[in-house]
Amino acid sequence: MRAERRTILLVENNPAAVVMVERAFRQGQLDFALKVVLDGREALLYLGGEPPYTDRESYPLPVMVISNIQMPHVSGFELLTWMRRQDHLKDIPVVMLSSSALESDSDQAYALGAFSYLIKPIGTESLINVVQSLNLS
Repeated sequence: MRAERRTILLVENNPAAVVMVERAFRQGQLDFALKVVLDGREALLYLGGEPPYTDRESYPLPVMVISNIQMPHVSGFELLTWMRRQDHLKDIPVVMLSSSALESDSDQAYALGAFSYLIKPIGTESLINVVQSLNLS
């Protein structure tokens, strides 16, 4: 029987960014199952185990979350704030993706507990390095 792959949750409403992250995972040969949700509200449902994500066999808790900041319904900042208030989620590393190079945005992300802040479009190597730096073994 094959060992269960660790899951990374990608919260991203931009299809081009989803393709970019998927490509980085393939090129970096990162051995993670990548689950994708399209906005912060869907991420809240996934992380909270709410329908349609109640089956943890199919939708396991991630070992890392990669989240866009600007999304409809619930922003990446709001998602990160919520996660840090949940006992079972507060220690999951969160990498924030943004098209903003404003220092105030990166400062806010780190103040809220982000592990890393990457500016889109990110290079494949940058994303691979961040994921590998977590040493999620």
